[in-house]
Amino acid sequence: MSKEALQETIKESIINAKQELNRADHLFHVTLKYTRTVDVLKSVIERLINAFNFAMDALLYHAQLKGKIAKVPKIPLVKAEEIKKTYKDEKNICDFQNFFALLRKIDKSKFERDKEYRRHVTMTAKIDDKEAEITIDIIGDYFRKTKEFISCVEDLVEIKKG
Repeated sequence: MSKEALQETIKESIINAKQELNRADHLFHVTLKYTRTVDVLKSVIERLINAFNFAMDALLYHAQLKGKIAKVPKIPLVKAEEIKKTYKDEKNICDFQNFFALLRKIDKSKFERDKEYRRHVTMTAKIDDKEAEITIDIIGDYFRKTKEFISCVEDLVEIKKG
C-alpha cells in the first residue's frame, strides 16, 4: 500500500471508530433510558468493541506507515497483541488492549438478566469462573474508557480532530 493509501485508511478507520462510538452513545443515552434491557447493554458492548476494532486498525496502519510492522493482522486478539508489542512504550495503549480483551470476554460469555425494565438493569456475565455484573453505570464507564482510547489513538496517529 502506498503512503497516501495508508494515511487515507488511517483516517477512515478513525471516522468509522467515531461513528460506532456515536451509535453506542445513542444506545447508552437514549435507547437505554427508555427500554432498560440487557439486550441494549449487550448492543452497547458490541458497538464499543467495533469502535475499538476500528481504532486498533488505525494504530496498526500507522505502525505500518512508520515501518514498525509489515502487515496488519485481521484477527482482533492478534491485533491487540501486535499493538502491545509495537506500542509497548505507551502504557495507556497496552492497558486499553487489556480492556478490549475484557469487553470481548463479556460479549462472548453466557449471561443472566436481572431487574430488566428498571433503573438497575443488570447483565451478569460469567467470565473465567467469575461473575461480572454489568449495570448502566458500568456501561457508562466502559463508554468513557472507549472514548478515551479513540482520543489517544487520534493523538498518536496525528489526525486532526474536527
